[in-house]
Amino acid sequence: MKIRAMIQAELRRLTATPMAVIALLALCIVPVLYGGLYLWANQDPYGSFDRIPVALVMEDEGGEQGDEHVVVGEQVAEQLLASGTFDWHEVSADEAAEGLAASRYDFAVTIPTDFTDALLSVATDAPRKAQLELATNDAGSYLASTIGKQAAATLLETITRQVVEQAAQQLLDGLAEVRSGMADAAAGAAQLADGTDTASAGAHELADGTARLATGAAQVADGNTQLAAKADQLAAAAQRVDDSLPAARAAIAQTLADQGLTPEKIDEVLAKLDPVASAVDTANARVQSTVGQIDRLADGARQLSAGAASAASGASSLADGLTRLDTGAGELRDGLARGLAAIPDTDAATRAAQAATIADPVELETSNVASADSYGAGLAPFFAALAAWIGMYALFLIVKPVSRRAITALHSPIKITIAGWLTPGLLGMLQMVALFLVLGVALGFSMAMPWGVVGTLALASLCFAAIILALNVWLGSVGQFLGLVLMVLQLVTAGGTFPWQTLPAPLAALHQVLPMGYAVDAIRQFMYGGDVGRALTDAAVLGVWMLGGLLIAAVGVTRMTHFRTLRDLEPSLIG
Repeated sequence: MKIRAMIQAELRRLTATPMAVIALLALCIVPVLYGGLYLWANQDPYGSFDRIPVALVMEDEGGEQGDEHVVVGEQVAEQLLASGTFDWHEVSADEAAEGLAASRYDFAVTIPTDFTDALLSVATDAPRKAQLELATNDAGSYLASTIGKQAAATLLETITRQVVEQAAQQLLDGLAEVRSGMADAAAGAAQLADGTDTASAGAHELADGTARLATGAAQVADGNTQLAAKADQLAAAAQRVDDSLPAARAAIAQTLADQGLTPEKIDEVLAKLDPVASAVDTANARVQSTVGQIDRLADGARQLSAGAASAASGASSLADGLTRLDTGAGELRDGLARGLAAIPDTDAATRAAQAATIADPVELETSNVASADSYGAGLAPFFAALAAWIGMYALFLIVKPVSRRAITALHSPIKITIAGWLTPGLLGMLQMVALFLVLGVALGFSMAMPWGVVGTLALASLCFAAIILALNVWLGSVGQFLGLVLMVLQLVTAGGTFPWQTLPAPLAALHQVLPMGYAVDAIRQFMYGGDVGRALTDAAVLGVWMLGGLLIAAVGVTRMTHFRTLRDLEPSLIG
């Protein structure tokens, strides 16, 4: 009996009656139903968030910003209601609590009464953070609660970006006003520097002039002092002459008397001398007066010299002070000019763009070496591989692992093993082709390398057929049960949803060994346009598992062919 004949005989057995055909078809479509329906249900859940009912409670009472009363919470609520991200329902706090408890809402977002006031507090000496309140109910849906938390975090980021943008806009506008004022100050400082420079030059000229004046005044004072000294000597001499006139008159009168002149003659002679005495007296008076004027002139000259010296000293101090003032004014002018140059001269549109950039300074630019086009496409490799195992497991519920007739009639374990493997293997490959059509055509998942995807699915089905065959050959119904256990182990270790590195260490170790993880990875590489070399390595691992399963099954068939015992006739513990 050839392998083909054994396969045909088993297929005839599986299709001997209408009910058998129905059973075979039902089991054959199990992986298609499992993989297709699950992936259809989860094809694009993120695109259906607008059907998730969410309660919105707006209690914000607003706050005062300058002379204006603003209510930021109303703006946030309007944006949420118009966004369409969820099925928002604006309700009261009591309605939200009651609806959340009754699972009419998956979560509730509350904008509290002091929301705006807290946002505006950043401009006060007692700033505090604004809060949003998120209420969830995991009894309704744990994932919905998780989505609510992510949505609230996104909302906080959006509000924070808006607040920072407004604050940055105010800062930049204020900086623009400062720049305008600084420009005026810089212009004034330049004029001041020019004025102080002129004043400093004039002060130095004044200092030079007063210095020369002080020198000349000192010289005049010295000359006048000398003149006053000579005049004082002359005045003293004139005064002595004037003072000596009475004595001289008396001496002349005595002399005349001694010569025998009569008193009348003496008086007559003296009378002729009186005009001379009178002229001397007058001349003395004039000399004394003139000398007094010369003395006062000398005193004035000395005072003028002292004043000129003081003026020269003051002018010199003034020149020094104005020089320092001029230096300071120049430094002020230069400093204001540097400060003005350091502040950008921007228009309103540029400041608005700068504020937006400050509020959201980093933009994430993503690139994918291999990319899934949707959430469902991201899950497809895992559930396709899992469907291959489920489909093969289901087929072995009605397919006989090995033909008892062939074992009795033939002594060719290899042929019996291959026939027992190919019968479910061919049916499994048909299952995978049908599943591939559902994924690529019915669900519209894009396939970068379709041949690789369908080839991997077929290889995975043949691999799983060899493994389940070996379990059934050696352990019978117990082996069939172990196939279910092995499916559960691979369900959690294949890394189909979260990265396998997040698994506990024992399960992560199983991921490195069990075949389904390699099937999932190979399908991903082919489906998303990843590394073909890596996918071929995964396929090689599946081939090793397949050959190992066939070898173990062949050993078991050999044992059954040559060493039949009464134990082989015992009924199974399971069925």
